[in-house]
Amino acid sequence: MKKRLISGLVATAILIPTAAFAAPSLIEMLTRTPMTVEQVKVDEVGKATLEKLYNAFPETKSFKIINASKVQGVQTSIILQEKGGIGKKISLHTNGITGAIEHVNQENWEPKEKPLTALTDQEIKSKVDYLIDKMYGNIEEYEFAMEQMANPDQKTFMLNYTKKGSKTPFYQVFVQDNTISVSLIGGETTPSNIKVEGFFSTNGKPDYTADSFLNDEKLFSLLKISPTELKQELAKGKSVVEIAASKNVSKQQVIDVIAKTQAERQIQGENNDDVPKNNRSSEQMLKAVEPKVLQVIEHKTETPW
Repeated sequence: MKKRLISGLVATAILIPTAAFAAPSLIEMLTRTPMTVEQVKVDEVGKATLEKLYNAFPETKSFKIINASKVQGVQTSIILQEKGGIGKKISLHTNGITGAIEHVNQENWEPKEKPLTALTDQEIKSKVDYLIDKMYGNIEEYEFAMEQMANPDQKTFMLNYTKKGSKTPFYQVFVQDNTISVSLIGGETTPSNIKVEGFFSTNGKPDYTADSFLNDEKLFSLLKISPTELKQELAKGKSVVEIAASKNVSKQQVIDVIAKTQAERQIQGENNDDVPKNNRSSEQMLKAVEPKVLQVIEHKTETPW
C-alpha cells in the first residue's frame, strides 16, 4: 500500500464555517445558527437526516443530540452522542438544497484498546464499507483504493470509492485514530459532462471538491477561458475571483452565473426524480447556494477549505 504525504485531515465536503469570510451582503447568510433539539426534530432537513440515521443505525435513537446548527438553506449539522458523554458519537452535515448527507463522522465506535488504526487493512475496509452501505446504499459497483498517508502527527488512511470508468471518487474516506470520516463527493447533482477533474489540489493530489461548481459552460464563456486554462491558472495559486478580476469580470457576476447553473441542475434533478423535491422557488435556491459558490470562487489551491 502506497504512502502519501499529508499535513492533516481533508474535509472534502464543503462545510460552511462559522467565521464570516463573505462580502457584507452575504455575511448574514453565512452565519451558523444554533438549533435546539426541538427545532431539529421539526426542521424539514433535520428531521429527514435523523430518519436516515435511525433507519441505518437504530441504536442511535437513544443517542443525545449534543450539538446542532444550520446555515439557512445551505447546510444542517447534527452531532449525536451515546448517553453518558464518553461513548459513541456521530456527526452529520446535510445539504439544505438536495437533502443529501454530504459528510459523516463516526467516532469512538471501536474499543479504545483497539482503535480503528490498530486494525488490519481489510478490517478497516470492512468497517468503512459497512458505514457507507448503511448510510448511502450498496457499494458493490464501486472500485476501491486505499492508501496510508505519511502523516507526521498520527496514523491516517485514505480510502476512495470510485464508479467504474470515473477518475473522481464518489466517496472519499479518512480513517484516523478511532474516527471514520466519509465525504460524499459524487453527489446526485454533479454534472455528468464534467470537462475537467480536480480543479484544485490538496497535499499534492487532486481535490475534486469544487468540480461540480466550476465545470460550468456559462462560467467558461463569461471568463473567456477553457476548462483546462482555468485549471492551469488555479494551479498558480490564484482564486477564481482573482482570475475574473484580471478579465474585468466582477465577483458578483461569477456568483450569479454559477448559482444559476446550480439552481437549474437542482430543478432538473427534481424533475427527473434524481433528488427529492424541496418546494423552493428558483430565487430561494439561488440565495441558498450563493455562500457555497462564494467559498469555491475565493478558494486557492493547497489551502484548507
